[in-house]
Amino acid sequence: MLKRIDSASRFIPASPSAVYAAFAEPQALERWIPPENMIAAMLHFDFREGGSYRMRLTYKDPENGRGKSSDDADEVEVRFIKLISPKRIEQEVTFESDDPAFSGVMRMTWTLDEVQNGTLVTIRAEDVPRGIRPEDHEAGMNSTLDNLASFLSDRSELM
Repeated sequence: MLKRIDSASRFIPASPSAVYAAFAEPQALERWIPPENMIAAMLHFDFREGGSYRMRLTYKDPENGRGKSSDDADEVEVRFIKLISPKRIEQEVTFESDDPAFSGVMRMTWTLDEVQNGTLVTIRAEDVPRGIRPEDHEAGMNSTLDNLASFLSDRSELM
C-alpha cells in the first residue's frame, strides 16, 4: 500500500531568510502555524537540528472540529530532522491520539525557494495519517501558508 503524500505551495513576498526565521521563534509559530479555526499554545521549544517543539492546537469552536488528542485539541510533537538555513526544514510530526487512524509519525518538508520578489514555500507531508481527510489537510496547509504570509507582512510593517 502506498503511503499518502499531501502538498501545498504559496508565494510569500519575503526573503527565504525571513521565512526561515519565522520557524525559529516559538511566539511566531504560535501565531502562524494554526489553521484559521484553531489557536496554538507552545509547550516546549528547541529550534536546532535534533531539537523539537511540542504544541497544543485547540479548536476555537469545538462544534466545527473534533480534536484528535482530546475533545477540542490536537497535541503534536515536532522533531527537527534537518535544518538547512534558509532553504529547507525537515520535520517529523508525531500525533497523539488513541485513534490509530490519527496517530503516527508524519514527515513534513518545508522548502523555501527564492524567486523574484519573495519565496515559494512548499510543504510536502509524507505518511499522512489515514484519518486526516485530504481536503481537510489541504485546507489546513493552505491556511497555515496564508497565515505565514500575513505574519511576515505584518512583521515587515513593524521594521
